[in-house]
Amino acid sequence: MVLVPQLKRIPIRYQTFPRTVNPPEFAEKVAKIFRDHEQQISTTILKKGLTSDEVLPVIRGDLEKLGFECEKSKMASGKINRPVLFGENGKTEVSYDIDASHPQWHAVLEVEAGRAWKGNAIYRDLIRASIMVGVKFLILAVPNRYKYNVSGKISTSTDYKNTRDLADALYGNDSFRLPYQLMLIGY
Repeated sequence: MVLVPQLKRIPIRYQTFPRTVNPPEFAEKVAKIFRDHEQQISTTILKKGLTSDEVLPVIRGDLEKLGFECEKSKMASGKINRPVLFGENGKTEVSYDIDASHPQWHAVLEVEAGRAWKGNAIYRDLIRASIMVGVKFLILAVPNRYKYNVSGKISTSTDYKNTRDLADALYGNDSFRLPYQLMLIGY
């Protein structure tokens, strides 16, 4: 019998960027939603992590109570999108789908899972949020750990740590500025 070492449980956590600015008042309220559902969504408690499409329904009701508009389905009528470019007569020509949006906070929320770090979804989310109209805050939820199978062997990606390191580099660099504050949540 081969024993697999048990990985240490990592609680739901968050970091805001830039780190020289006070976190917004709503940061703890959003983090609490993830903490309240930790047993259902945690990538360090569950044997197999959920997909982002499985995480969002778990937290949707509480997000909506806070004032978020949330994606309800992958059908056009259930999606939430934010404009990027307007055309003639003020018609939206380019927009991006997002998981949730809070109009008063000018915040968008993206929940990522398996493709967060290994599939470069983090980079896509960072860039897309920077060109969406009116976004002042990106809330990005990523796995603390993403477990995946490579040739029958379980490997782990530390998505939260990797994303936090990237955000530190981006927000600590004077040659590049993102136009919004970032809240990174590890679940």
